[in-house]
Amino acid sequence: MPLSFDFRGFWFAAKLIVAVSLGVFLAKNIQYFVFLEGAGPDITAAMKPPALTASLEKSGSGPVTLAFAGDIMLDRGVKKVILREGNGNFGFPFSKIEKRLRSYDLLFANLEGPVSARGKDGGSVYSFRMAEETAEAIKNTGFDILSVANNHIGDWGAEAVFDTLFYLKSAGLKYAGAGLSREEASGTQVLEIKNTRFAFLAFTDISGIYTEKPDEIFVSAADPPEIIKQIQKAKSAADIIIVSFHFGEEYKAVPDERQKYLAYLAVDAGADLVIGHHPHVVQPIEKYKEAHIAYSLGNFIFDQNFSEETMRGMLLEVQVENKKITGVAPKNIVLNKDFQPAIAD
Repeated sequence: MPLSFDFRGFWFAAKLIVAVSLGVFLAKNIQYFVFLEGAGPDITAAMKPPALTASLEKSGSGPVTLAFAGDIMLDRGVKKVILREGNGNFGFPFSKIEKRLRSYDLLFANLEGPVSARGKDGGSVYSFRMAEETAEAIKNTGFDILSVANNHIGDWGAEAVFDTLFYLKSAGLKYAGAGLSREEASGTQVLEIKNTRFAFLAFTDISGIYTEKPDEIFVSAADPPEIIKQIQKAKSAADIIIVSFHFGEEYKAVPDERQKYLAYLAVDAGADLVIGHHPHVVQPIEKYKEAHIAYSLGNFIFDQNFSEETMRGMLLEVQVENKKITGVAPKNIVLNKDFQPAIAD
């Protein structure tokens, strides 16, 4: 008797297996796909570790001028001023210094918190969450790359961190220190300016969501072996290596031993410049070996008007010629009553 085959049963079973598998996959990954639907830029590249190739190129020749700012936070009191005095324009806090910021070949700062309307407040006494207009305002002011490795990026959970990466990428901003994998979070962003390649790495030494959690975001921890590994890896792809640390004690005017240890470790591994933030006040600049260390640039835009020190900061200008740092020039800044920074000199 010839054997028969039930094709209808076979196709039903096959479709059932596919449906169940897809359901399991989406259940595990749904928070990562929520912004991939509809209009908006494709952010699938943000889900992969950054390649050690230049992701931003600015042509030209001659010396390169970089600038580094401290903490930017456009929530809480700053947001109230934006809505009241700036008619809701999130570029308002930058207006006193905007012309100078746009003059640099490359501009960097620390973004102190997520850019999102979603997530769940983690319950911190100080919990920040910035409006989505923040990313465009920062980009339009002249910034090119931000550190997102800090203790406030996770204030509203992984969902808000994911939104932050989406909005930064949508605005054309590069970021370092967070990602959808451990490798991406601790990986290097390489930006090429006038034929010089700059590698950026960012780490936080302050408590935050920098350990692995199921289906969540990674934020890069200041783990010494990982710091050395990533710097040595970046040396083959860049001319100048810049390492950002969120470290130190708040409101302390001098670096502590842990800051010095991490900064020296980075330089010994091959970093040419170390940039620090978190204390909310300016700390000294030091030259160690052939590298420069700025332990804390203080606040750039923040609403900490309870002291003169927290209403001041530093804008660090760095000159590069022939693929070498030839000098640094600290510029003192002061924030006015509307939390707008301006050069103090």
